[in-house]
Amino acid sequence: MEIKKIYKLYSKYFLVDTDTRNIREHSLFFALKGEKFNGNKFAHTALDQGAAFAIIDEIEFKISDKTIVVDNVLETLQQLANYHRLQLRIPIIALTGSNGKTTTKELINTVLSEKYTTTATLGNLNNHIGVPLTLLSMTPNTEIGIVEMGANHQKEIEFLCTIVAPDFGYITNFGKAHLEGFGGVEGVIKGKSELYAYLQEHHKIAFIDPKDLIQVEKTKHLKTICFPEHLKFIGADPFVKIVSENGEIDSNLIGAYNYTNILAAITIGIHFKLKDTEIKKAIENYIPTNNRSQIIEKESNHIILDAYNANPSSMHVALDNFSKLKKASKVVILGDMFELGKQSAAEHQAIVNIADAFCFSQTLYVGEHFCKASTKNKQFKNFEALKAYITNNPLIQESILIKGSRGMQLERLLEFIN
Repeated sequence: MEIKKIYKLYSKYFLVDTDTRNIREHSLFFALKGEKFNGNKFAHTALDQGAAFAIIDEIEFKISDKTIVVDNVLETLQQLANYHRLQLRIPIIALTGSNGKTTTKELINTVLSEKYTTTATLGNLNNHIGVPLTLLSMTPNTEIGIVEMGANHQKEIEFLCTIVAPDFGYITNFGKAHLEGFGGVEGVIKGKSELYAYLQEHHKIAFIDPKDLIQVEKTKHLKTICFPEHLKFIGADPFVKIVSENGEIDSNLIGAYNYTNILAAITIGIHFKLKDTEIKKAIENYIPTNNRSQIIEKESNHIILDAYNANPSSMHVALDNFSKLKKASKVVILGDMFELGKQSAAEHQAIVNIADAFCFSQTLYVGEHFCKASTKNKQFKNFEALKAYITNNPLIQESILIKGSRGMQLERLLEFIN
């Protein structure tokens, strides 16, 4: 079936589902496939639960006129998303980067929603499936779209741009993330800059930090909008404070590294003609969730939980920021960083060297990669070993930084740190 015909079915309710555990009435169910699942097998379940149609690519699962057979379900989802994007005719902001993508996306959405009806990426649904689903969650009521794009190899951002067709782009930074897939830091810069290449080719606009020399260099042939000069960083102990011509903005975000994330949201808000009071209100009301730089007060401990993700760049700035906090006793718990390839051992040792040099009250390392590094501090091969140690040696009246890659699931520590 042609995309136009599928779009006609979709546009009756603007609902798309891919999981039979969460089927909405009148939605189009796309039977996606993976290494360990085949959505085609659940087409009948989706229809029984209220889906209007099921899009499949294995004809043996066609059970009625409500099952639509296509050559490839994933490609059809992507094509439908792009077709829908072109019908919307609204400004769409795309952002990527090594660190801070999701926080920055949330900040931009919070600011713009003070004045506009916005639709933004949910959570971190930022890949070749999540991006189409984000676009298809936009309705005729959406006035501005904000799309987060993730990547771990070359040409991925380029491909996502062909689906999103962004009018504006922002790259948070270029750091040591997904080094294995990108082939080193230079590969990261090249891969993320595919967003700039798209914007240049289509005569669109990039938001940039004029103090980031890589951003400046990579956008010299682009139309750019720079962060405003009148905003100044006051400090972060622990929350980022900014002073402007109209007074202070007191955020709920910890760490100086969040300063540029806030500046990006303010800059975009200014471009879309929000009032200073609207921007200030939005920034000050935003509270991070989902294990991203969360402040958690326990019975006797003050915890900074940053367990959503980790790479050498984000580890370094988190440690540096934590070292500057005015706390009597500080404990650091660091979990392994993943997707670093051949550079994994060197990068874990580098982080150990940085953390050890700060001489925190305690520094605890957990994971097979950190266990291979040389340190005088305690190392634990797995989470259970760390848990046993903390259970027998309770942390009391401490300021604690918890940071590690998503796969380490270090948020589990909250269950037994009081």
